[in-house]
Amino acid sequence: MIIDDVLGDAVRNNAEWCQAMCRAHGLTGAFGPRAWTSAARTPLYYPDAVTLTADADAADALAGVDRTTSGASVKDSYARLDLAEAGFTMLFGASWIARPAGLPVPAAPGDWRPVRTPEELAAWALAWSGDDADDAALFRPELLADPSTTIVAGYATDGRILGGAVLTASARVTGVSNLFATGDTDPSFTWAGALASAPADRPVVGYESGDDLPPALAAGFEEIGPLRVWLSA
Repeated sequence: MIIDDVLGDAVRNNAEWCQAMCRAHGLTGAFGPRAWTSAARTPLYYPDAVTLTADADAADALAGVDRTTSGASVKDSYARLDLAEAGFTMLFGASWIARPAGLPVPAAPGDWRPVRTPEELAAWALAWSGDDADDAALFRPELLADPSTTIVAGYATDGRILGGAVLTASARVTGVSNLFATGDTDPSFTWAGALASAPADRPVVGYESGDDLPPALAAGFEEIGPLRVWLSA
């Protein structure tokens, strides 16, 4: 696995997932040579800009973003920008991760399958959000029709949702995001279920931070580069 190549694929894949989420909310982002940007404020937890290349600068990230109101955010995909002078503060840092194609996948407890109906998606979103209805509303039924997006859930024998994740297909990699485990479910079970649901012939990529990073590394991922997220005051 050539880290620089996979890092670029991971960054692009994540921007494509941001674009898919925006489409589900009736918004349209734009891919430029060095950044993806949204002229309208993006859905909750999603950036208004994502840098796509290591040489992207502040102008690339901010030119297409609405800064007339507070709350604009930028995913600094290579952790190379300093947006403090533009009125931003660093919200958090994280690590891009990648898992090579072909690694064996541990058995995933539960019944793991794609979410197919709006009712299933509503239940998945509530499980993901910890029963926060406002956060759950982020996941709209339009996502189910997006060809690059697969939302997967693991079910116990009694129908309870054990965990879930979003898989985003792109040209050379599969992205995993929004991964969660409910109750006392071991996060390793969720990683196993998500990986079992992803194509085996391409790397799986994403990013994690803090306590969520060690379970990903235990599942066979490697850290391939840092990122930062900036938020305007």
